[in-house]
Amino acid sequence: MSGHSKWETIKRQKGANDAKRGAIFTKLGNQIAIAARGGTDASMNASLALAVEKAKAANMPNANIQRAIDRVNDKNAAVLEEITYEGYGPGGVGLIIETATDNRNRTLPEVKNILVKNGGRIADAGSVMFQFTRKGVVRVAATGEDALLGVLDAGAEDAVEEDGELLVYTEQKDLAKVRQAIVDAGMDVKDAELQYVPNGTVAVEDSEQAQKIFKLLDALDDLDDVASVHTNADITADTNE
Repeated sequence: MSGHSKWETIKRQKGANDAKRGAIFTKLGNQIAIAARGGTDASMNASLALAVEKAKAANMPNANIQRAIDRVNDKNAAVLEEITYEGYGPGGVGLIIETATDNRNRTLPEVKNILVKNGGRIADAGSVMFQFTRKGVVRVAATGEDALLGVLDAGAEDAVEEDGELLVYTEQKDLAKVRQAIVDAGMDVKDAELQYVPNGTVAVEDSEQAQKIFKLLDALDDLDDVASVHTNADITADTNE
């Protein structure tokens, strides 16, 4: 596995420190509402359970979580669509932009506008996607050989140590099962979600270009309709982030 990009780490820090909690809760609520289409009982719907767990980790109030679940049965609620866009950033780095929107006629122009303003562009469907693989990613607060063997015994496909944690990769369909096995083994799971993991990375060693990429990623992430942004940029430049 290529491992997480520096952007993934910065996203987590941003999420933990972002003063605009309402915007974060909107994104999480949309993810819960979409997952709830597969069933409103989290004990029977692994996708919903993961979405709720992520929301609770962000300190989203239980009332907000329940409203998002109830939205699936609300005939007056706007219908959410999951739409994934592909694009390129400065230096030709690849971007996968996942959105959850009730108005695609609003979302696409917003995404295009941010890309163009920040030295990127929208790409044709399939032209970037082949550079990524959809994987389950579990972040575990553990390091060392014993922990590594433990997550592999739990059914992980691969795992790497990064920033004092284990990043555990699973097949898409095995995410919930492997996450639960890791928990049952007594390890502390920080989060678990599906991500587009790059098959290979594009090295970014120039600090000015790195800043441009981070500015673009940050602007995309700030859009309410954007659920997640993934990139194959391997940023090693010192950006003072």
